[in-house]
Amino acid sequence: MVTPWGYPTILKTALAAMLLAGSTALLSWHLLPPILLLCMVLLLFTLYFFRDPERTPADEAEAIVAPADGKILLVRKVDNSFTGPSSTLVSIFMSPFNVHVNRIPVDGTVTLLAYHQGTFMMAFDHRSLESNEKMDIGIENSSVKILCSQVSGFFARRIVCALQEGDRVERGKRFGMIRFGSRVDLVVPAHATVSVKPGERIKAGECVIARYPAPAAAVPA
Repeated sequence: MVTPWGYPTILKTALAAMLLAGSTALLSWHLLPPILLLCMVLLLFTLYFFRDPERTPADEAEAIVAPADGKILLVRKVDNSFTGPSSTLVSIFMSPFNVHVNRIPVDGTVTLLAYHQGTFMMAFDHRSLESNEKMDIGIENSSVKILCSQVSGFFARRIVCALQEGDRVERGKRFGMIRFGSRVDLVVPAHATVSVKPGERIKAGECVIARYPAPAAAVPA
């Protein structure tokens, strides 16, 4: 399965491959076999990059699932204007070989969308936490508020986010992607318990990043 967000790039890659192969056939037949091989590799990699496998989120009402595939780069305490003091930042690095479709971490409503212009430092450089181009997405329900940030990197210059403020969203559903390797940051509030550590590899929409306590049941009068 290929994400529709990749169709324009796949089409451009296919057209470029055909033009390259056609011009090579006209100008230099002996170079055609390696050029055809190169074109095939480029097209197959593009299809592989935009793959979009089905995912089944954990069946836990209080679970916060990973918004991206990749490797846990950083887990640290932060103060955040949306999630509050003593929140926890979980940073996920996506290599060009990871699935790049991003997924909703928790059921709720989108109450914040903020695009920030910035630089294009390497995604694994911790300085990029504050300086890189990014899209902040705040989601909340009656029990928790989380902030998910799509962060561009050195090669990834295209952030796709299909959400709008006020949207009702469901955990594990697709909401966007970042093209060609980058990072997604997730900030959870102080009352959420993070269950991952740096170095772990995770899958979007399936792996549980953190859990938050369910609201206390009302006591009958």
